[in-house]
This record gives sequence, structure tokens and C-alpha cells, in this order.
Amino acid sequence: MAQNATIYKVELSVSDMDRHYYETHKLTLAKHPSETDERLMVRIVAFALNAHEHLEMTKGLSTDDEPDIWQKSLSGELDVWVALGLPSEKVLRQSCGKAGKVVVYPYGGRTAEIWWDKIKNSTIRFDNLQVVNFPQADTDTLAALAGRAMKLQVNIQDGEVMISLDDRIVYVSPQQWKSAAPAA
Repeated sequence: MAQNATIYKVELSVSDMDRHYYETHKLTLAKHPSETDERLMVRIVAFALNAHEHLEMTKGLSTDDEPDIWQKSLSGELDVWVALGLPSEKVLRQSCGKAGKVVVYPYGGRTAEIWWDKIKNSTIRFDNLQVVNFPQADTDTLAALAGRAMKLQVNIQDGEVMISLDDRIVYVSPQQWKSAAPAA
């Protein structure tokens, strides 16, 4: 018998001093049975880093042709495609062809580094691709915050991320592995 997704309710208050974005988002997340707490929390931080009034969580793991998070324009075009993990070169190529901006958040320590060493030369041609790694120690600590109902405060300043939940604080230092070309 197939397991059902577990529902998580998140009140996410984002204070992004780098982009001058300050808003609270009420998110309902379906955690796939194969999704870890680490991946769930990385998904929430990725949402915060790209927060926008039109940004949405997608079906994620249960759909191959959708990113984890996306932002569509009012006319339906894909403006931002956010993916987690270690996508193949083919998936990166397809994503970069579908969206104006693609952001990939690899995580997993040495596994992510090996993936990047293998794939980085083939990503040079994608001007709309940004790759931002989350260090293993940061995501391990982040996973410990996971709970079915969370009120998270995320502060972003100078590229550093502080996530607080009740009296617990986790710091995440994203590593820019590839920057996207500035929009024209």
C-alpha cells in the first residue's frame, strides 16, 4: 500500500535586507514519503531566498516535469524555476529553456561537490542558471527544526541566512557556485 504525503503548515516570515523584501507567507507543504526533513527544510529556505508574491510550491517530488518551486508571470510564463538536489545535465538544459531564471540548490556535502565537479563545465552556456550550495553542517542543523506546524522567521542579509523557530536559531551560509548573468 502506498504511503500518503504528510502535511506541514508553515508560517514563513521573510525579512530579506538584500532584496528589500518583507512579507509573511502561509504555506501548506506536502512532504512526500521519501522526502527527508533535511530536504523539506531546504525547500523552505529556498522559498525564502526567492520569496515573491507569485512564488509557489509545486507538487515537487511527485512530478518529474515541474521544479520544487516556481514563479509564473501573470500571463503564465515561467519566470523562476527553483530545483533542489542534484539534477542531471539534461534536466538543467530543459529547465533553462523553460524559465527566465533557474536556481538550483544542491546539498549533501561531498556528494554535491562531486556532482558539481562533474557538471559545472557543461553549465557555462546557461546564462540564466544560478547554483547555490547549502553546506552539509548547515542542512543537518536545519533538519532538526522540522515540525508539522512551524512559525519560522527568516532573516537574509549580505547573503547570510538566519532561521529562527521559537528559541532556536540556525545559520545557513549559502555558497554561490554559479551566478546567473544579470537580466537585461
